[in-house]
Amino acid sequence: MNPDKFRRVLQSSWKFSFFTFTKLPTAWIAGIRLHEFDDEKSVATIRYKYWTKNPFRSIYFACLAMTAELSTGVLVMNEIVKSGQSVSMLVVKMNSSFHKKAVGTIRFTCNDGIAVANAMEQTLSTGESAEIRMQSEGVDEQGDTVASFEFIWSVKKR
Repeated sequence: MNPDKFRRVLQSSWKFSFFTFTKLPTAWIAGIRLHEFDDEKSVATIRYKYWTKNPFRSIYFACLAMTAELSTGVLVMNEIVKSGQSVSMLVVKMNSSFHKKAVGTIRFTCNDGIAVANAMEQTLSTGESAEIRMQSEGVDEQGDTVASFEFIWSVKKR
């Protein structure tokens, strides 16, 4: 895919909605949205609603994890598309910490785009897999941290 086309898909709400409907249907059902995106940073959100709730009147942890993963994964996908190469991507490890009950709208921010670019450069030049440690922090509408996630992505040129 053309990098400009990919960026337009991510930055258009209806194109992103269609993308999640066809490629990530569970994220579409949960209503995950991508609010900001560039080469260095992405912000994804999820709201407390019927499809995301748990019996304790908060957002189910798996929905929080999906949103956090998306905030990191779009940065990896962006670098793969920009490279024009066939590169596989896979989450190989995830750690999480939950700090506060998740209600309302939760914003997950990842600022690790530069680390992704470095790992992509490494895997494209050596042909070996490279791992990227990425952080995504979820904050509520009051600015309090609700959850923190660490994903380790593996990228490898095919």
